[in-house]
Amino acid sequence: MARTFRISRRRALTLAGVTAAAGAGAGVAAGRATPEATASPADPDVLSYPFHGEHQAGITTPAQDRLHFAAFDVDDISREELIGLLKDWTAAAARMSQGGSAGDFAPDAGPYEAPPEDTGEAMGLGPTGLTITFGFGPTLFTTADGTDRFGIADRRPQVLTELPTFAGDMLEERISGGDLCIQACADDPQVAVHAVRNLSRIAFGRASLRYSQLGFGRTSSTSTAQVTPRNLFGFKDGTANVKAEDPAAVDEHVWVAEGDDQAWMAGGSYLVSRKVRMNVEPWDRTRLSEQERSIGRTKGTGAPLSGGDEFTAPDFAMPGSGGRPIIAEQSHVRLAHPDSNGGARMLRRGYNYVDGNDDLGRLDAGLFFICFQRDPERSFIPVQTSLAGSDILNEYIRHVGSGIFAVPGGATEGSYVGARLFEA
Repeated sequence: MARTFRISRRRALTLAGVTAAAGAGAGVAAGRATPEATASPADPDVLSYPFHGEHQAGITTPAQDRLHFAAFDVDDISREELIGLLKDWTAAAARMSQGGSAGDFAPDAGPYEAPPEDTGEAMGLGPTGLTITFGFGPTLFTTADGTDRFGIADRRPQVLTELPTFAGDMLEERISGGDLCIQACADDPQVAVHAVRNLSRIAFGRASLRYSQLGFGRTSSTSTAQVTPRNLFGFKDGTANVKAEDPAAVDEHVWVAEGDDQAWMAGGSYLVSRKVRMNVEPWDRTRLSEQERSIGRTKGTGAPLSGGDEFTAPDFAMPGSGGRPIIAEQSHVRLAHPDSNGGARMLRRGYNYVDGNDDLGRLDAGLFFICFQRDPERSFIPVQTSLAGSDILNEYIRHVGSGIFAVPGGATEGSYVGARLFEA
């Protein structure tokens, strides 16, 4: 997916008459160019990604620094009104991803005696790499009581079912599920918040916000051009993540192919979200050796305990003290590794979160985990089942929110996200 660049309003005066140079290098892997992972804009404020295309942006796009995720419940409306909402959302998202207004008029324009079509807090900020990704939950197709509200029950993909209850789950209904979801990612928090705020406003009377989550400091890299980030436990996270520069792995593990159940999902993916609260106070009082044993990697370089550097493959057979494996059998790295899960892989796009503190004064913080995969029954579910059973980290984390969504392929210009579901 190619990057395009615009001059932001904030920089219009200082950059007038100046051509901003962007890095022209394009990475090539297995015969496919990946310019979105290698282009370097002179001004990050003007970075933008195309909204229209074969796939929705915000999946293999290089992970931005900020997230605003939102889930919605569709109101008591008709099929035609739902399609109208998706069309309106698509039009607004296409404009905002290029640094434009959510509406036809700018925030300070339009009928003077009517509310502005855009709330205005992103004026002058530029697109800052904004991507907006839409998904459909299982309850959009069939409600809990079996009602087919929109005549699409027979088009629900077989793998789009509520996730099983995993050992140790402490899920809160108010921050789980949803008929629709929006993932807005950007390198400026106000731009991401602006996107969800205006899409929520557009949905008024047709869909209601169920919950939303702000995230910062991505916890995974989706491009080889990005360094591996750290989570709130201080460890590098997502070292072995699927990368955009490996198109064979992306095609195998991320994109739904023609012939995979429902034809309308071709070019799409499945999003799983999990809100994972970290018990940071007990973790912070844990000795370093135990922290590294729990993860299976060193805290400094991120190398596996079996040796090498961050990207060295773990040697799970290497013995440690007492003849036990140096990478513990219950370590996070071992239990999550593809070798322990029949080769299961997924593309992770998680973010740290801090929601203040709870009534006991403890930091309410953790990981808002997001992953994309071709088939959750062959990727996320077996991996999470393995982790839930015996991961040492379970002593320090609680899964409190959960969701699964079908993310259709990208929209073509003049159409809307999900058109193949309703019109094919």
